[in-house]
Amino acid sequence: MRIRATVAAVSGALVLSAVAAPLAQADDSRQPVELSAASEAAHAATGKSAYATAEEGLPYALDATFSNVKVGTGGNIKVGTTNIVKVPVSFTLTHGADVDIHAADFFAGVELYRGASFEESIWWYDSNDATCTDTSATAASCKATVEIDPYTLLNEDAGAWKAAAFAVAFNGEDPENPVLDNVGVAVKDYTNSFNLQRYSKLTVNASPEPVKKGKTITVSGKLTRASWDSNTYVGMPSGQSVTLQFRKKGTTTYSNVKGIKTLTGGALKTTVTASTDGYYRFVYKGITSTAPVNATGDFIDVQ
Repeated sequence: MRIRATVAAVSGALVLSAVAAPLAQADDSRQPVELSAASEAAHAATGKSAYATAEEGLPYALDATFSNVKVGTGGNIKVGTTNIVKVPVSFTLTHGADVDIHAADFFAGVELYRGASFEESIWWYDSNDATCTDTSATAASCKATVEIDPYTLLNEDAGAWKAAAFAVAFNGEDPENPVLDNVGVAVKDYTNSFNLQRYSKLTVNASPEPVKKGKTITVSGKLTRASWDSNTYVGMPSGQSVTLQFRKKGTTTYSNVKGIKTLTGGALKTTVTASTDGYYRFVYKGITSTAPVNATGDFIDVQ
């Protein structure tokens, strides 16, 4: 079961929303059709109760804390146009002796979100319910996975994201219509920050081949990136900085030759003087919204 837990301070108290769905969003035009009635109620609600049909009450502060939260490999996350990206997450959950983290209705996980805070997230992805292995009577090592589907993203979602860890103990309550006083919630926000980036591609072609030493070589290519609006790859805007590099045949290291800028549609074109056999490639360092990429070197035969 996947769950969204949102906790906010309202008059000094906590407000909970728990959603039995892989992901949810306040903008109805982008919500998956599978969203449950609980999700609809959670995101539409304001005031003290996060559930439109829940009995009056507020959840209590669950005796649980989070540490060592890890998201992926610790770097930025790249998403293309078709493949679901599975991001491993892990954390240490420390809890009171009276908290049963292995109860059927206890959930813990990590949420990746875009927005100012966990409470004010604009778009988010929750992990599946974490698998927790006890390391002591009051601590556990937990692992889960967050799945990011490019078909649920828009280009505006690229950029700075954060992560938060959460745990919810329903204590026998119906997750879709609980008595909130009986529900425990713990949240740590935020735990990590990263960029969610549009995957990029880069091509290169050096010609003519073969070429005589001292003659001009034209090196061309194209820089494209994933469009989450259309689920296709589109040319990068003009003016993006790209570096042309060269690796001499028989060596393993590339050296910078010159820096150039993308033209309309991400096109790249420059010239160099032929000197020796080797490989030319373009290198793009990326920006906040777009992942870095290196082109596969193209061999040029100099005679």
